Amino acid sequence: MNWERALKDFRHYLQIERGLSANSLENYSLDVKKLIGYLQERSINESPIRISPESLQRFVYDIAPTVNASSQARILSGLRSFFNYLVFEGYRENNPMELIESPKIGRKLPDTLSQQDIDRIIAAIDLSTPEGERNRAMLETLYSCGLRVSELTALRISDLFFAEGFIRVTGKGDKQRFVPIAPVTQNIIQRYKSEIRVHIQAQKGHEDILFLNRRGKQLTRAMVFTIVKRLAEKINLGKSISPHTFRHSFATHLLQNGADLRAIQQMLGHESITTTEIYMHTDRSQLADIVKKFHPRGAS
Repeated sequence: MNWERALKDFRHYLQIERGLSANSLENYSLDVKKLIGYLQERSINESPIRISPESLQRFVYDIAPTVNASSQARILSGLRSFFNYLVFEGYRENNPMELIESPKIGRKLPDTLSQQDIDRIIAAIDLSTPEGERNRAMLETLYSCGLRVSELTALRISDLFFAEGFIRVTGKGDKQRFVPIAPVTQNIIQRYKSEIRVHIQAQKGHEDILFLNRRGKQLTRAMVFTIVKRLAEKINLGKSISPHTFRHSFATHLLQNGADLRAIQQMLGHESITTTEIYMHTDRSQLADIVKKFHPRGAS
């Protein structure tokens, strides 16, 4: 088995058996392609079935100066998955990555915005234009529902269940979840739909997409990033933010106001509670008050 065949079979496995998204497939492929390119440049003639831990260790050592610790850890994780697949299919007896350690990386705390900053950003939107009404509806949805930018751009009209107070969100791996949506956000979306969206001629295949560009197509993630960046510059925010900052702010503000971590996990669509727990580190100011209020010894 050569590398190209192994990578093709691995991608097929990830898509069919694990149901990963196109973005995840591409990321895993890039990790394996980095190793393939490394071997070709150095004329190392070892197949996926025969490659040794020593060759992989040299690869890790040589790429270390060229990528940061986080990227290096991601590459190693992708390669572990690749060789685990080969073991699973019976092509190898062991995973040559088992004894190779990932670099130690700290958990980066997510950037957040205050409620006042979010209000300032949304207030800076020019509502005299059709795009302004759309942008307000998008940012309100990002913040009110804690969506990823890819989930926002893929949101469909048929995903809106306003009578029940929910929207249906398609997340990573095409997994769906229902997220509550506040009445004020519902009203803003309804206004966009009835006054702006209804006048846009949707292109074929985009008829059900909620947020459209002027050409009637689904917005790109890059366009949403640009919208957020320009608004931050407009109000002189003084910090670099992205659409994901609204998602972080959604989770942090819920936690600060007493929401249950498991409920936040479900709304964010995190598979593991460990991912959600990072928000526990963003604000410890209320921990002492919680002990005083709820622990038997707290008031003593």
